[in-house]
Amino acid sequence: MSLAPFIHAMGRGPSRARSLTREEAGEAMRLILAGEAAPEGVGALLMLMRYRGEIAPEIAGFVDAMRARLAPWQGLTPALDWPSYAAGRSRGLPWFLAAARLVADAGYPVLLHGWNSHQNPVADVRAALGAFDIPLTRSPDAARQALVERGIVYVPLEDLDPEIFRLLRLREILGLRSAVNTSCRMLNPGGAAASVQGVFHPSYRELQQDAGALLGQRDMIVLKGGGGEFERHPGKPIALYGLRGGQAFEITANPLWDHARRLADPAADPEHLTAVWSGQRHDPFAEVTITGTAAAALLCLGAAETMSEAEDQARTLWSARKPARAA
Repeated sequence: MSLAPFIHAMGRGPSRARSLTREEAGEAMRLILAGEAAPEGVGALLMLMRYRGEIAPEIAGFVDAMRARLAPWQGLTPALDWPSYAAGRSRGLPWFLAAARLVADAGYPVLLHGWNSHQNPVADVRAALGAFDIPLTRSPDAARQALVERGIVYVPLEDLDPEIFRLLRLREILGLRSAVNTSCRMLNPGGAAASVQGVFHPSYRELQQDAGALLGQRDMIVLKGGGGEFERHPGKPIALYGLRGGQAFEITANPLWDHARRLADPAADPEHLTAVWSGQRHDPFAEVTITGTAAAALLCLGAAETMSEAEDQARTLWSARKPARAA
């Protein structure tokens, strides 16, 4: 079977074209990942979907097919799934990694996974893992051990599934992101009950909220974050879209910083990550970025009833952090 029926359904013209059903999207992605689809068809399908605007059932179908290939990873059962698939052109140091470390130290095992394109040395996620003692592992057994011993792990997408990785990298050929980017954020390879997700374009908050509901995600928070990562800007009110017990909600997190500043300002040396974590340098903006992001994650996990309570918890965790981990 080729992708032609799915391309035909989406590309028939303004009055007759339609989006795919979840089942159709799942079958199309299964064909693609199995290597049974012509590359011309893959490009046509993804770009038609982008042109029309991807919808939640299509994302859910794509994720269904992707997850079917991730069985070895689905027994990890971390408390929190934390995808990282943003580009780094518009962001600075990856302070969200420190937030993930705080959440893990609070007793909630965190599975980070991803791949980031167009990254400069300042924003390089993988290069910054060591600053917060976050191990990078490449097999389910190693990831399971890291979650037990350290409470946190990062798994590269290319090790989760090379075919999904190859498909994501079609952006380099097509010149545009596709629904694959959205789907990777929804992967949740370890089957965590809670998931946090960042987006760059605000419209994707509701899309991912709706797709999460279709996929049976119990608890989730999506926000427009720094460069598209799950990283809360402390100087702005931030809308949080999500699921609590499978039910949709939307709240606004109030600002924690009263001075104008972008997350990417000023350009900083990556060594600043270690220096701030260890207490050698004091950076109030970085600290409220970290604790504000950790608070949103703690709220997602149900560790607090309100954002205010979660922020108090995050500040306590920051004060009690173990700087020796960054050595």
